[in-house]
Amino acid sequence: MNHPPKTILVVDDSSLARRAARQILQEQGFAVEEASDGAQALERYFLKKPDLVLLDMVMSGMYGLDVLAKLRELDPEVRVIVVTADIQTSTEEQVRAAGAAAFLNKPINRAKLIETVSAVLPGAQPCN
Repeated sequence: MNHPPKTILVVDDSSLARRAARQILQEQGFAVEEASDGAQALERYFLKKPDLVLLDMVMSGMYGLDVLAKLRELDPEVRVIVVTADIQTSTEEQVRAAGAAAFLNKPINRAKLIETVSAVLPGAQPCN
């Protein structure tokens, strides 16, 4: 039985970062939605109900932790992987305390992204 592809919402104010993540995820057979800021991310999440959110921390407008809090209000079961260039341990602790399923450092490492998505999203084994 064929299941529709899992959908991942990539939220980042950098179009380059979104494009890089999109390419990796689509190669793995995922459907990808994009948002360039927190408000757009909330709107897309509400409308599309993606299976997973890849969320940048530092964006104009809304900070990633605020977006994470709002997403969890909309859906307590939301699965979020936070992606950031901030490598401080305290940031990772904050993110996990706020309910993120995982934490990745930028720049995104292809193998690490695929491994993390597979771990966070049950039944979403890579296609290759």
